[in-house]
Amino acid sequence: MTAEIISGTEIRKAILAEVKEEVDQMKEKHGKVPGLVTILVGSSPASISYVTLKVKTAISLGFHEIQDDQPEDISEEDLLGLIDKYNNDPDIHGILVQLPLPKHIDDKKVLVAIDPDKDVDAFHPVNVGRLMIGGDEAKFYPCTPAGIQEMIIRSGTETSGAEVVVVGRSNIVGKPIAMMMAQKGVGANSTVTIVHTRTKDLASHCKRADILIVAAGVPGLVKPEWIKPGSTVIDVGVNRIGMNEKTGKAILSGDVDFNAAKEIAGAITPVPGGVGPMTIAMLMKNTLKSAQYALK
Repeated sequence: MTAEIISGTEIRKAILAEVKEEVDQMKEKHGKVPGLVTILVGSSPASISYVTLKVKTAISLGFHEIQDDQPEDISEEDLLGLIDKYNNDPDIHGILVQLPLPKHIDDKKVLVAIDPDKDVDAFHPVNVGRLMIGGDEAKFYPCTPAGIQEMIIRSGTETSGAEVVVVGRSNIVGKPIAMMMAQKGVGANSTVTIVHTRTKDLASHCKRADILIVAAGVPGLVKPEWIKPGSTVIDVGVNRIGMNEKTGKAILSGDVDFNAAKEIAGAITPVPGGVGPMTIAMLMKNTLKSAQYALK
């Protein structure tokens, strides 16, 4: 039996529609809308493309959006001063600094300079600590892990008491999603194991997972025989494995052998069209949350 395909593209549409409805209600009731500033340093084509998509999405939802482009040679001091300005702007609820930054600027120093209550990427150490504590303390979850959890919930997968295995231990995906799935609450209450490419007998851990989340960045790492029949598989990997000569576009592969795995799993995310579209949607949801907190 072929697995249910969990479409990030479709779930993204639903989430953005929900955000738009809440923004409209906020504007009608309070005369306010979420404010988001995106700071782009330099002119990297990849960064411009990603920031442009964030900006278009924010505007489509009715956000107050500021695109603040800065030259490649902006000093670290001036960039920190710019962040401080937006930290103190009551109409701005989310501050995004597009990474990577030029080599003369310390990424960590910049991220820590953002007010944790406006850190809608949830990379600030304060927000990492809030995530660890869980419950009402966690104002924002990192966007990709938050998207993963939404996909699991909306696919109808039971998480309470489920065996979750997370393949990967990055600060951006692996560690936070493991902690989120172990917390009390909806889409959580799971028993979680973190494994990685140095784990002994990786296959045996994967085989017992009711929910398998793979974020190792290794194409085809998880073999079909490692998958428990009927399990939910979330493939976070986006690996370029070649180029389509006709279209000129990159050929992408996940960390899971999708074609074989879909005949074993109960539900699975595709690559592309799975976790990828969720990240910006959750970024918008975090910005809305920040604006709602500011009204309290």
